[in-house]
Amino acid sequence: MTTSNGRLIHDVEGRNSGTRPVIEASQVITPVDQFLTRSHAAYPIIDPSTWRLHVQGLVERPLELSLAELGAVFPTRRVTATLVCAGMRRNEFLSLGPLTGELPWGPEAASTGLWSGVALSDVLRASGVTERARHVEFIGRDEVERHGHRFGFGASIDLDKALGAEVLLATDLNEEPLPVSHGFPMRVVVPGWIGARSVKWLTDIVVSDAASENYFQRKAYRVQREVNSDDPRDVSAGVAMRDVPLNAVIVEPQADRVVPAGTVRVRGWALGSGGRRVIGVELSPNDGQDWLPARSLATGGTWTWMFWEADVVLQPGRHTLVVRATDDSGTVQPATVAEVWNVKGYGNNAWHRVPINVE
Repeated sequence: MTTSNGRLIHDVEGRNSGTRPVIEASQVITPVDQFLTRSHAAYPIIDPSTWRLHVQGLVERPLELSLAELGAVFPTRRVTATLVCAGMRRNEFLSLGPLTGELPWGPEAASTGLWSGVALSDVLRASGVTERARHVEFIGRDEVERHGHRFGFGASIDLDKALGAEVLLATDLNEEPLPVSHGFPMRVVVPGWIGARSVKWLTDIVVSDAASENYFQRKAYRVQREVNSDDPRDVSAGVAMRDVPLNAVIVEPQADRVVPAGTVRVRGWALGSGGRRVIGVELSPNDGQDWLPARSLATGGTWTWMFWEADVVLQPGRHTLVVRATDDSGTVQPATVAEVWNVKGYGNNAWHRVPINVE
């Protein structure tokens, strides 16, 4: 892992990078140059003048729309949403053993943007979704290679989610056209679901009675807790991921930092699952033995993270800070990574632990 402009980069091409480790509470919306990037292949180069969006499958009126036609026919919608990589905090699973072939993401694999475009629901209603429809598939223009086959990255979501007003076909991020690294000229944004379902470089929408058969829906981004002895990386028998789990992380102080004894300010962010509101964040200065409530600082709305802080008095020595959150459904985070371990290290939302040294 390398750094550039304070960001953490996980591959030599620079296509997989996270936000700066320390995020200020004033940055509810992440600047584009610090935004999480995640890609399984090279970025495609698309001419927006010839690009078309195709809507097909279980619809009464298949559509083929240019960017100009989309803007003329459908109203502009906006949503502020936090995108979270399914592998966020995967590096903590390494204490239990290796995760071969997986990127060792930490808490940096999340960012929040102001997205603009047209509502997916508006487009689906214009196409006349039939009664048999249950899922909506998205296919991108990039070319991924797996097991000798080349194909566009794809995913699907339930029709009920697709008809939610928050799901966008986005053309802008933070009031500017999407950068190529974020899916220019159009991507899906599915607030509350793992980032892998927010397909970039979108070209095709297919309405179906079944979930997508795309590799990244059928064979990856699935939670499987039993290892397939014939193929240890295979998770096709697992459960397809959807909602981002309730999570809370510490962004400051960072792990293994040295801080002066006395009052130490601890800051971080938390995010509810499925649009649920975080109603409480607690901090422990001693690895979960004692807890104190944190103060809420700022939030961007239903589909975004919120920031928190707490002050603790620490004596010289080694300390492990721990944070946990509760949402308005009463859900609490699991205490240990062993409780949420899975074959590919997805969805880690155990209590976040940060060891520091106090002098």
